Amino acid sequence: MAMAAATASAAGAGAIPAAVPAPQALQGLETGEWELRDRGEGAQTRKLCVSDLRQLLQVQHGRTLCRSFTISDSDHAVTVTYDCAAAGNGRTDLRVETTRLVQIRSQGVADGAPFAFAAEGRRIGACS
Repeated sequence: MAMAAATASAAGAGAIPAAVPAPQALQGLETGEWELRDRGEGAQTRKLCVSDLRQLLQVQHGRTLCRSFTISDSDHAVTVTYDCAAAGNGRTDLRVETTRLVQIRSQGVADGAPFAFAAEGRRIGACS
């Protein structure tokens, strides 16, 4: 069942606003340090200190404030599109496997360049 919700926020640097609740699919996940392992040729691994689980929905745009729209949201999956004004935009599909393991597919434009990736995200501990 599709559930529409707009997250209104201005574009620019700063944290994702906490006033808007995270999508249902993110509710069981844990904040902390997450390791993202890209899939495919030339795969890279990056670490991300997640203080707001919505950061997993806009990995390429970091903590840039973006306006997002939830396309679908269930206990185990969420799809969002988001717009970060001059910083770009994207669409992310996130599937929850456990409270510490997710699959992320995202594509869009960041800083004027297109991006597309698929990654496995795993919570590895507290942020250092």
